[in-house]
Amino acid sequence: MLARAERLQREVFNIPGPSGHAGVAWEPPVDVLETQEAVLVLVALPGVDAKQVQLVIRNGVLLIAGERVLPRELATAVIHRIELPQGRFERQIRLPAGTYEPPASAVANGCLIVRLPKAARKGAP
Repeated sequence: MLARAERLQREVFNIPGPSGHAGVAWEPPVDVLETQEAVLVLVALPGVDAKQVQLVIRNGVLLIAGERVLPRELATAVIHRIELPQGRFERQIRLPAGTYEPPASAVANGCLIVRLPKAARKGAP
């Protein structure tokens, strides 16, 4: 029954199966928005400590990685429902063309908000 629940959870949350990236259990949903000054990435990560999330830009791709850990109480609890994916997560997002300053992040309403300021162009006012 637990295997069936995990399979359903993977289908709903676009979670890589056992043959996916090594150690990655799920991918969080994201929104990507662009302003004149920055690219904003909103990542649904309720219950994840933003300080424990890794943000790396490599070859025009933003990598967001971390882990959602089950609370200690679940070790002895009777589980009636678990819908939030647990374990290691990773999401790669192709960024709009351009050069970016190092990312800054904040948390609001259960979402990690990653702000990628656009680097000033040489010779631009």
